[in-house]
Amino acid sequence: MILEIDAGNTFIKWRLINKKGVVTRGRVKALMLNEGVPESWLKGIVKVRVSSVAGDHVNGLINTALKSIDVAVAYAYSSKSCAGVVNAYVDPLRLGVDRWLAMLAAYNQCRKMCCIVDCGSAITVDYVDAEGFHQGGFIMPGLRLMQQGLLSNTAEIIVDHDCRQFDIEPGCHTSSAVSHGINYMFMSLAEKVSSEVKASGGELFVTGGDGKLFSDLVAESRYEPDLVLDGLTWSLPE
Repeated sequence: MILEIDAGNTFIKWRLINKKGVVTRGRVKALMLNEGVPESWLKGIVKVRVSSVAGDHVNGLINTALKSIDVAVAYAYSSKSCAGVVNAYVDPLRLGVDRWLAMLAAYNQCRKMCCIVDCGSAITVDYVDAEGFHQGGFIMPGLRLMQQGLLSNTAEIIVDHDCRQFDIEPGCHTSSAVSHGINYMFMSLAEKVSSEVKASGGELFVTGGDGKLFSDLVAESRYEPDLVLDGLTWSLPE
Protein backbone atom coordinates (compact mmCIF):
# COMPACT_ATOMS: atom_id res chain seq x y z
CA MET A 1 0.00 0.00 0.00
CA ILE A 2 0.96 3.63 -0.47
CA LEU A 3 0.51 6.22 2.27
CA GLU A 4 -0.43 9.65 0.94
CA ILE A 5 -0.23 12.74 3.18
CA ASP A 6 -1.59 16.26 2.73
CA ALA A 7 -0.04 18.32 5.53
CA GLY A 8 -0.93 21.76 6.80
CA ASN A 9 0.28 23.56 9.90
CA THR A 10 -2.65 22.38 12.02
CA PHE A 11 -4.03 19.19 10.50
CA ILE A 12 -2.64 16.31 8.48
CA LYS A 13 -4.99 14.58 6.06
CA TRP A 14 -3.97 11.10 4.94
CA ARG A 15 -5.12 8.01 3.12
CA LEU A 16 -3.87 4.54 2.26
CA ILE A 17 -4.31 3.34 -1.30
CA ASN A 18 -3.61 0.17 -3.24
CA LYS A 19 -4.14 -0.77 -6.89
CA LYS A 20 -7.89 -1.04 -6.32
CA GLY A 21 -8.28 2.41 -4.74
CA VAL A 22 -8.58 3.95 -1.28
CA VAL A 23 -8.32 1.47 1.60
CA THR A 24 -8.76 3.88 4.50
CA ARG A 25 -8.35 7.57 5.30
CA GLY A 26 -8.16 9.90 8.26
CA ARG A 27 -7.18 13.29 9.65
CA VAL A 28 -5.02 14.02 12.68
CA LYS A 29 -3.71 17.12 14.40
CA ALA A 30 -0.09 17.62 13.40
CA LEU A 31 1.07 17.83 17.00
CA MET A 32 -0.40 14.37 17.66
CA LEU A 33 2.54 12.91 15.72
CA ASN A 34 4.62 13.62 18.82
CA GLU A 35 2.76 10.70 20.39
CA GLY A 36 3.26 8.31 17.50
CA VAL A 37 1.70 7.51 14.13
CA PRO A 38 -1.81 6.17 13.44
CA GLU A 39 -1.92 2.40 13.77
CA SER A 40 -2.96 2.06 10.11
CA TRP A 41 0.45 3.40 9.07
CA LEU A 42 2.37 0.55 10.65
CA LYS A 43 1.55 -2.38 8.36
CA GLY A 44 1.95 -3.09 4.67
CA ILE A 45 3.17 0.33 3.51
CA VAL A 46 5.78 0.27 0.74
CA LYS A 47 5.91 3.97 -0.17
CA VAL A 48 4.96 7.38 1.23
CA ARG A 49 3.99 10.42 -0.86
CA VAL A 50 3.73 13.80 0.84
CA SER A 51 2.28 17.18 -0.02
CA SER A 52 3.16 19.76 2.62
CA VAL A 53 2.48 23.47 2.93
CA ALA A 54 3.39 23.29 6.61
CA GLY A 55 6.37 24.95 8.24
CA ASP A 56 9.64 23.35 9.22
CA HIS A 57 8.34 22.28 12.64
CA VAL A 58 5.46 20.20 11.25
CA ASN A 59 7.62 18.80 8.46
CA GLY A 60 10.11 17.74 11.12
CA LEU A 61 7.33 15.96 13.02
CA ILE A 62 6.32 14.14 9.85
CA ASN A 63 9.87 13.05 9.04
CA THR A 64 10.49 11.84 12.59
CA ALA A 65 7.20 9.91 12.65
CA LEU A 66 7.87 8.27 9.29
CA LYS A 67 11.23 6.93 10.46
CA SER A 68 9.31 4.29 12.40
CA ILE A 69 7.83 2.99 9.12
CA ASP A 70 11.24 2.69 7.43
CA VAL A 71 10.09 3.10 3.82
CA ALA A 72 10.94 5.53 1.02
CA VAL A 73 9.36 8.98 1.49
CA ALA A 74 8.87 11.30 -1.50
CA TYR A 75 7.83 14.95 -1.19
CA ALA A 76 5.98 16.66 -4.03
CA TYR A 77 7.12 20.08 -5.27
CA SER A 78 5.72 22.51 -7.79
CA SER A 79 7.53 22.35 -11.12
CA LYS A 80 7.52 24.14 -14.47
CA SER A 81 5.41 21.43 -16.05
CA CYS A 82 4.01 18.03 -15.16
CA ALA A 83 1.32 15.66 -16.44
CA GLY A 84 0.25 18.02 -19.21
CA VAL A 85 0.00 21.16 -17.03
CA VAL A 86 2.34 24.14 -17.47
CA ASN A 87 2.95 26.38 -14.45
CA ALA A 88 2.32 30.12 -15.01
CA TYR A 89 4.75 31.23 -12.28
CA VAL A 90 8.18 32.54 -13.37
CA ASP A 91 9.59 30.75 -10.33
CA PRO A 92 7.54 27.52 -10.24
CA LEU A 93 8.53 26.66 -6.67
CA ARG A 94 6.75 29.78 -5.40
CA LEU A 95 3.39 28.27 -6.33
CA GLY A 96 1.98 26.40 -3.35
CA VAL A 97 2.31 22.67 -3.91
CA ASP A 98 -1.30 22.09 -2.81
CA ARG A 99 -2.53 24.37 -5.61
CA TRP A 100 -0.22 22.66 -8.10
CA LEU A 101 -1.34 19.16 -7.17
CA ALA A 102 -5.01 20.14 -7.32
CA MET A 103 -4.46 21.50 -10.84
CA LEU A 104 -2.70 18.32 -11.95
CA ALA A 105 -5.54 16.16 -10.66
CA ALA A 106 -8.33 18.34 -12.04
CA TYR A 107 -6.89 18.82 -15.52
CA ASN A 108 -6.14 15.13 -15.91
CA GLN A 109 -9.70 14.26 -14.93
CA CYS A 110 -11.28 16.46 -17.61
CA ARG A 111 -8.53 17.38 -20.14
CA LYS A 112 -10.21 20.69 -20.95
CA MET A 113 -10.41 24.19 -19.49
CA CYS A 114 -10.94 23.96 -15.76
CA CYS A 115 -11.11 26.12 -12.67
CA ILE A 116 -10.01 24.82 -9.28
CA VAL A 117 -11.35 26.40 -6.08
CA ASP A 118 -9.80 25.33 -2.78
CA CYS A 119 -11.74 26.60 0.23
CA GLY A 120 -9.49 26.20 3.25
CA SER A 121 -7.86 28.69 5.62
CA ALA A 122 -7.36 30.67 2.45
CA ILE A 123 -9.51 30.45 -0.66
CA THR A 124 -7.53 29.89 -3.84
CA VAL A 125 -8.88 30.01 -7.38
CA ASP A 126 -6.76 28.75 -10.28
CA TYR A 127 -7.48 28.50 -14.00
CA VAL A 128 -6.04 26.02 -16.49
CA ASP A 129 -6.87 26.34 -20.19
CA ALA A 130 -7.77 23.52 -22.56
CA GLU A 131 -4.12 23.03 -23.56
CA GLY A 132 -3.01 22.67 -19.95
CA PHE A 133 -1.50 26.13 -19.49
CA HIS A 134 -2.03 27.58 -16.02
CA GLN A 135 -3.58 31.04 -16.45
CA GLY A 136 -2.84 32.23 -12.92
CA GLY A 137 -5.20 32.57 -10.00
CA PHE A 138 -6.39 34.38 -6.91
CA ILE A 139 -5.72 33.99 -3.19
CA MET A 140 -8.09 35.47 -0.61
CA PRO A 141 -9.00 34.89 3.03
CA GLY A 142 -11.14 31.88 3.87
CA LEU A 143 -14.42 32.15 5.78
CA ARG A 144 -12.87 31.78 9.23
CA LEU A 145 -9.91 34.00 8.40
CA MET A 146 -12.23 36.76 7.24
CA GLN A 147 -14.17 36.54 10.46
CA GLN A 148 -11.05 36.44 12.62
CA GLY A 149 -9.54 39.40 10.77
CA LEU A 150 -12.62 41.51 11.36
CA LEU A 151 -12.96 40.49 14.99
CA SER A 152 -9.31 41.16 15.80
CA ASN A 153 -9.68 44.76 14.68
CA THR A 154 -13.13 45.43 16.12
CA ALA A 155 -13.19 44.38 19.74
CA GLU A 156 -16.83 45.25 20.31
CA ILE A 157 -18.17 42.87 17.63
CA ILE A 158 -19.41 39.59 19.03
CA VAL A 159 -20.24 36.92 16.47
CA ASP A 160 -22.36 33.87 17.13
CA HIS A 161 -19.88 31.12 16.28
CA ASP A 162 -22.57 28.47 16.67
CA CYS A 163 -24.67 29.80 13.80
CA ARG A 164 -24.94 26.99 11.23
CA GLN A 165 -27.42 28.61 8.82
CA PHE A 166 -25.98 30.11 5.65
CA ASP A 167 -27.91 33.39 5.65
CA ILE A 168 -27.31 36.33 3.33
CA GLU A 169 -30.13 38.62 4.44
CA PRO A 170 -29.05 42.06 5.75
CA GLY A 171 -28.23 41.67 9.44
CA CYS A 172 -30.30 43.48 12.04
CA HIS A 173 -27.56 43.40 14.66
CA THR A 174 -23.79 43.53 14.44
CA SER A 175 -23.25 39.80 14.87
CA SER A 176 -25.56 38.83 12.02
CA ALA A 177 -24.27 41.70 9.84
CA VAL A 178 -20.74 40.28 10.11
CA SER A 179 -21.74 36.65 9.52
CA HIS A 180 -24.16 37.41 6.69
CA GLY A 181 -21.72 39.83 5.07
CA ILE A 182 -19.03 37.16 4.91
CA ASN A 183 -21.58 34.68 3.54
CA TYR A 184 -22.62 37.22 0.90
CA MET A 185 -19.02 37.66 -0.26
CA PHE A 186 -18.55 33.89 -0.38
CA MET A 187 -21.73 33.38 -2.42
CA SER A 188 -20.81 36.22 -4.78
CA LEU A 189 -17.45 34.57 -5.45
CA ALA A 190 -19.16 31.23 -6.10
CA GLU A 191 -21.59 32.79 -8.57
CA LYS A 192 -18.86 34.77 -10.36
CA VAL A 193 -16.54 31.79 -10.78
CA SER A 194 -19.38 29.49 -11.81
CA SER A 195 -20.56 31.98 -14.43
CA GLU A 196 -17.04 32.33 -15.91
CA VAL A 197 -16.51 28.57 -16.14
CA LYS A 198 -19.94 27.96 -17.65
CA ALA A 199 -19.35 30.62 -20.31
CA SER A 200 -16.04 29.00 -21.25
CA GLY A 201 -17.48 25.49 -21.42
CA GLY A 202 -15.04 24.28 -18.78
CA GLU A 203 -15.23 22.27 -15.57
CA LEU A 204 -15.37 23.68 -12.04
CA PHE A 205 -13.58 21.62 -9.38
CA VAL A 206 -14.01 22.42 -5.70
CA THR A 207 -12.05 21.10 -2.72
CA GLY A 208 -11.04 22.10 0.83
CA GLY A 209 -12.74 22.18 4.21
CA ASP A 210 -15.45 24.65 3.12
CA GLY A 211 -15.55 23.25 -0.39
CA LYS A 212 -18.84 21.39 0.04
CA LEU A 213 -20.56 24.63 1.04
CA PHE A 214 -19.10 26.41 -2.01
CA SER A 215 -20.12 23.55 -4.30
CA ASP A 216 -23.67 23.57 -2.95
CA LEU A 217 -24.00 27.24 -3.89
CA VAL A 218 -23.46 26.64 -7.61
CA ALA A 219 -25.44 24.50 -10.01
CA GLU A 220 -22.61 22.74 -11.82
CA SER A 221 -19.41 21.82 -9.99
CA ARG A 222 -17.42 18.77 -8.99
CA TYR A 223 -16.73 18.54 -5.28
CA GLU A 224 -13.50 16.56 -4.90
CA PRO A 225 -12.35 16.53 -1.25
CA ASP A 226 -9.20 14.50 -2.07
CA LEU A 227 -8.09 16.60 -5.05
CA VAL A 228 -4.67 17.47 -3.56
CA LEU A 229 -4.00 13.84 -2.64
CA ASP A 230 -5.16 12.77 -6.11
CA GLY A 231 -2.51 15.07 -7.57
CA LEU A 232 0.26 13.11 -5.85
CA THR A 233 -0.27 10.27 -8.33
CA TRP A 234 0.59 12.63 -11.20
CA SER A 235 3.45 14.43 -9.46
CA LEU A 236 5.04 11.32 -7.98
CA PRO A 237 4.06 8.33 -10.14
CA GLU A 238 5.06 4.86 -9.02
